[in-house]
Amino acid sequence: MNAEKPDLEDAYALQGAEDAKAVYAAWADSYDAGFVSERRYQLHEHVAAAFVAEGGIGPVLDLGAGTGILGMALAARNCGPLEAADISPEMLDQARTKGVYRRLVVTDANAHLPFPDNSFAGVVSSGTFTLGHLGPEILPDLLRVLRPGGLLTISVNSRHYDEAGFADALRVLFDRIAKLRSNTVPIYAATDSSDPHSADTAKIICLTKATP
Repeated sequence: MNAEKPDLEDAYALQGAEDAKAVYAAWADSYDAGFVSERRYQLHEHVAAAFVAEGGIGPVLDLGAGTGILGMALAARNCGPLEAADISPEMLDQARTKGVYRRLVVTDANAHLPFPDNSFAGVVSSGTFTLGHLGPEILPDLLRVLRPGGLLTISVNSRHYDEAGFADALRVLFDRIAKLRSNTVPIYAATDSSDPHSADTAKIICLTKATP
């Protein structure tokens, strides 16, 4: 890892919780102005637009909230109240400055989400289900904290979707899902032939939790 300026390769190469904490602690101050702005990152806008288009309402949990860019996109669409959860306290310090979250919680989603059952009408996540980060094994816990009839909207890196077995994981959860839809979107607003990731895509998954 470049200790002064972590990058996308560092993020994709994460090996566990302590590695993630170190990378994002070093990246927090420059993430918005560097990664988001310089690479014309737009995945959070796709997630926010999909959540609102599907009728998503609050309270909403923003999982892997990072510096709060998805929260800002949701707030701009008059969606809330919002709560943020992330493994990195430094990233959440940046999110706090956005002024859009009523609560921010430091937690490792791979361990267990510290929220009661049926806590949220919506759960969203952008850029967290990707290489080196979260896999499909936490989907049951997301459904646990989502209310019956609630909406889950997450992005999943397309390569990660295939390699980590998201399709199979969703089939296992079929009896807990009332409606499932997905589409593929570009992660960045522009491509660059010198950047091996500039044409990367993600799947936007929207699912409605079944009612008992």
